[in-house]
Amino acid sequence: MDKATPFLTDIKELQRRAREHVEKGAVTPAYRGDVETAIKLLNEALATEIVCTLRYRRHHFMAAGIHYKAVADEFMEHSVEEQRHADMIAERIRQLGGAPDFNPQGLLSRSHAQYSEGQSLTEMIKEDLIAERIAIESYMEMIRYFGENDPTSRRMMEEILAKEEEHADDLVTLLETLDPREPTAPLTTKH
Repeated sequence: MDKATPFLTDIKELQRRAREHVEKGAVTPAYRGDVETAIKLLNEALATEIVCTLRYRRHHFMAAGIHYKAVADEFMEHSVEEQRHADMIAERIRQLGGAPDFNPQGLLSRSHAQYSEGQSLTEMIKEDLIAERIAIESYMEMIRYFGENDPTSRRMMEEILAKEEEHADDLVTLLETLDPREPTAPLTTKH
């Protein structure tokens, strides 16, 4: 029978390490990830969320047609949630000792999602659904990357991923409601 490793073998050593490099804040010697890569990935996710926030906002104000009010309300709800995600990500970047990149210059090149406006209500929904599907796949990759090396970033991205999947499901429902003949694709693809 294997003897379990004690949780903390030396409290004094733990206390000493906590005082070392105190300026690093949340990044302690126990952090096993690559901080620079984590910050880069999170800044890409931040850009993705900002682009999605802006696209949903535009769609909210541009929605027109017989069903526009319910769809516009859904767009605004998604926009608010995407902004919340951006705020969460920016806070995590700061915790890791980085600077959240809100610079509009290059925002689209950092974002995984595109800023496609769409002309009709159906096109807007499709563009938002495409962006959600991109976010779902890229966030799944980030979650796998963070793994056990950065459980805080992983859990945050898992929470955001769950909301993005919910958004995609909402959009599929809206698309089916507006045009029941419109075929919808599965939300994930297999590699």
